Amino acid sequence: MSKPILVTGAAGFIGYHTCEALMARGERVVGIDNLNDYYDVNLKQARLDRLTGNPLFAHFHTDVADRAAMEALWAHSKPGKVIHLAAQAGVRYSLENPHAYVDANVVGFLNVLEAVREHGVEHLVFASTSSVYGSNTNMPFSVHHNVDHPVSIYAATKKSNELMAHAYSHLFGIPCTGLRFFTVYGPWGRPDMALFKFTRNMLAGEPIEVFNYGNHTRDFTYIDDIVEGIVRVLDQAAVPNRDWSGDAPDPQSSTAPYRLYNIGSNNPASLLRYIQVLEETLGIEANKKLLPLQQGDVPDTFADVSDLIRDVQYKPSTTIEEGISKFVAWYKHYYNIEDVAHNVTQ
Repeated sequence: MSKPILVTGAAGFIGYHTCEALMARGERVVGIDNLNDYYDVNLKQARLDRLTGNPLFAHFHTDVADRAAMEALWAHSKPGKVIHLAAQAGVRYSLENPHAYVDANVVGFLNVLEAVREHGVEHLVFASTSSVYGSNTNMPFSVHHNVDHPVSIYAATKKSNELMAHAYSHLFGIPCTGLRFFTVYGPWGRPDMALFKFTRNMLAGEPIEVFNYGNHTRDFTYIDDIVEGIVRVLDQAAVPNRDWSGDAPDPQSSTAPYRLYNIGSNNPASLLRYIQVLEETLGIEANKKLLPLQQGDVPDTFADVSDLIRDVQYKPSTTIEEGISKFVAWYKHYYNIEDVAHNVTQ
C-alpha cells in the first residue's frame, strides 16, 4: 500500500478541496488542522465532516506550531508526500496580531521542515502567496522577479517560508516546491474574503466595503484551478536546476531540488467588474461604500504562469462568471437562502 499524503490545514478552504481531489483519485490522506477561530469554526467543521465520511481520510486535531505533537504525528502517519497549507491567513489581520503569523507561519513551518528532515518525504509542496510580490509593480508578476519588499507581516512570513524551504532543500536534499496562490475564491470559501463578504452583505441588504475606491485589479483564481495546480505539482517532485548560476541567481529554482510557481488565472479583472458579475448573478445591485486603499494591501496582481505551463502543462481557465455563479449556488444552498432578486443597473 502506498504511503499516505499529509495535508496540513485540511479543514481550511484550499486544504478541504485538496483533500477531496486526492481522495477522488484513490489517495489515502492524513489531514491535520487545529480548527482555530480566526473565522467561523462551524464552517471549518462542516468541511471536515464531509472529509471524515471517506474511509481514505484520517484527521488529527493538531497545531503545526506544537513541536511535540507534530513529531508524534509524523512518526505515526509516515507520509510519503506533504502538502503544507496550514497558515494564519489574511493581510489586514496581520497588522492587528502579528504574533499569530509568526507562530503559525514561521514556527509551524519550521516544525514541518524538521519533521521532513527527520523522517524524509518524496516531495514537500507548500503554500506561499501572491502577497510576497509586495511593492513590485512589474506586471505580470513572475517567479523570476525579486520579491524583497513585502508590505505586510503576512507576506513577510510567507517569503520567509520560501527562504526556509530553500535552506532545507539545499542542506538536506529535500525536494521542495512553493506555490504562490493568487486571490482564491469559490465554494466553501473563507468568510473574510471579498466575495464571501460581498455576497453576505448584498443578500442582507447591507452596503459592501470597496477598498481603493474599486480601482483594484486582481488575478481572481477559482478554487478548482488552484487544486488542479497543487496536485499536478505534487506529482512532479522538484529537481536541481543544473543550469542555475550564483553569478545571476534566479529566484525560481536552484542547484538544490527547489522550485517556485505562481498559480493564478493569468487574466486579471477589476474589482468593479468582479462586483458587477456578482450583482448580475444575485440579481441585486450593491450599495458600494468606497474606501481608500487598506494598509498592507497592493493595488494590482497579475500572475505569470508560464513556468507552470512549461513544467506541469497546466494553466487555470475558469472565468469569473463561471466561478462566481458556482460560489453563489453553494452559498445559497449552504445557508438555505431563497432566491432574492432586485433590479440591477446594467
